[in-house]
Amino acid sequence: MNERLRSAMATRGITVEALAAHVGVDGKTVERWLLGRTPHPRHRWVTAALLREDETYVWPETTNPIRALTASSGELVCLYPRRPDVPKDLWWKLLMEARYHVDLLAYGAAFLPDQLPSWTEGLRAKGASGCQVRIALGDPEHPVVIARGEEEQPGNGKAWIGSRIRLAQVHYETLVGAQGVHVHVHGTTLYNSIYRFDDVMLVNAHAYTVPAYDAPVFHLRRLDGGMIFDTYLRSFEAAWAKSTPCVLCEEPSLVRAVS
Repeated sequence: MNERLRSAMATRGITVEALAAHVGVDGKTVERWLLGRTPHPRHRWVTAALLREDETYVWPETTNPIRALTASSGELVCLYPRRPDVPKDLWWKLLMEARYHVDLLAYGAAFLPDQLPSWTEGLRAKGASGCQVRIALGDPEHPVVIARGEEEQPGNGKAWIGSRIRLAQVHYETLVGAQGVHVHVHGTTLYNSIYRFDDVMLVNAHAYTVPAYDAPVFHLRRLDGGMIFDTYLRSFEAAWAKSTPCVLCEEPSLVRAVS
């Protein structure tokens, strides 16, 4: 199954019949594409344009190694030595410009609503406009998350990371149930925190014993034939698949997974 093609069609609301009519093939041909067959180049180009996706994202097997290396090198827009070095207005600009996807994978990410008072309302507005917003926060009781806290604050890890996550929940819990917004909890070992805005991504690298705010941030923009952006997107999707939807609890400022 070509999940990228299926997902892109679902996101744009394009049916098998509609795609077949647009490209000029029959429905069974499109179904074979969904099952993994690679279309003729002219059909790929028309389909990618309709879906507003890069051809090599939908069909990565069409990329040659030299092209992939060159394009991947060009995907790095900027490297920031520390997370605070990322301009505050860049976070807001990327959020406001996103039309289809806003994805956030971190343990806490409280710094965004702290620095940008309208951040959560911006997320709410994006969801209401039809943009898919996915937020995955760490489960403060999960052993993997606690272990990360111990790396940063030996002997006080659970309280340290738990307080950071609960601070984030004060902001993000208000989005639970909002139109187009999905808030999850996860217990994934994070090698990076990922912030995706359509075809732009900010990746906050994690380093042993180093708090995320002191670690580098990679500013990436997806290019046709590139591989770096898609590598981190696959990482997000894998973590999201293992995360659990949240519901509000009676206790204030806490979000819990659906049992």
